[in-house]
Amino acid sequence: MRILVVNAGSSSLKLRLLGTDDEVLRSADTTPEDLDDVLAAWPSPDAVGHRVVHGGTEFTEPVVVDARVRDALGELTELAPLHQPKSLAGLDAVSRLLPDVPAVACFDTAFHTTLPPEAATYAIPREWRERYAIRRYGFHGLSHAYCSARVGTVLGRTDARVVTCHLGAGASLAAVVGGRSVDTTMGFTPLEGLVMATRSGTVDPGLVLWLAERMPAAEIAEALEKHSGLSALAGTPDLREVRVAAEGGDPDAVLALDVYVHRIAGGIAAMAASAGGLDALAFTGGVGENSALIRSRTAERLAFLGVAVSDERNNNGDEDITADGCEIRTLVVAAREDLEIARGTRTALLTGSR
Repeated sequence: MRILVVNAGSSSLKLRLLGTDDEVLRSADTTPEDLDDVLAAWPSPDAVGHRVVHGGTEFTEPVVVDARVRDALGELTELAPLHQPKSLAGLDAVSRLLPDVPAVACFDTAFHTTLPPEAATYAIPREWRERYAIRRYGFHGLSHAYCSARVGTVLGRTDARVVTCHLGAGASLAAVVGGRSVDTTMGFTPLEGLVMATRSGTVDPGLVLWLAERMPAAEIAEALEKHSGLSALAGTPDLREVRVAAEGGDPDAVLALDVYVHRIAGGIAAMAASAGGLDALAFTGGVGENSALIRSRTAERLAFLGVAVSDERNNNGDEDITADGCEIRTLVVAAREDLEIARGTRTALLTGSR
């Protein structure tokens, strides 16, 4: 079965066509305007798997998209107004061109629906939680799911306690025990948690309330989402540029790296506590895969947990970078959300999940 995997961004569509054995047949970044030409030149898929950011409390596994599901996904836009419309626009665009090919929605939130109540619940009035479906949803679930499964394969274990680190423009951690997410750093929105490229990560809610008395809410939201994080600290959202500037002695860049690593290391320690211990630590995503500096500095901060990486093996790509003699394994895992989406698509079609 050939699966077309669709990952919709703000202005582009990332497409990948996978064969029966998950081999990559075609890959492209395109625009909705050029989508027809791209697909016309590719072999026809047997099914389409879409990355959808939010599944709410209803969609806890991949689901075949029909009219009811499409309407329900649209109603979830209120929970993810910045991300859900992009996912749905991609779904609609591809469905118009391939109306007879079954489409499956695979959700970034679904992996975290296994969070125990103590990890998922905010200590806010019950009325708010029930009326507005407020809970910690978590995101990047497709990446965390693939990464943790890959670690399990490398370790040859199904019961491993793993902390997965998805570090990219967006960033989050997850505590995974036996393949199930038990904690994560993102919450009701993808703004919570780690310092990111342009997102602030967690800030004191009292600070937001204080700012709300002094400026419009929309201005605060714009700043926290698009003008904070590394961009606010170092003047650029690109970690590679931050590193170069830090090596040149720029104090803002030095501070940015220190804050970035401080938040990651503290988050990993918290995730290990939620997991009841740590068997493996895995780095994935653009930064996680490509920054030996971030991996080594994070490991140094986690030496008290028994984490250590080898300077010689701390390379990019799928690698075991554990230092000799260290029981806790540290791995670099190439992000393959497309494989997780393809797996979910095949499962949904076999089970008829709707």
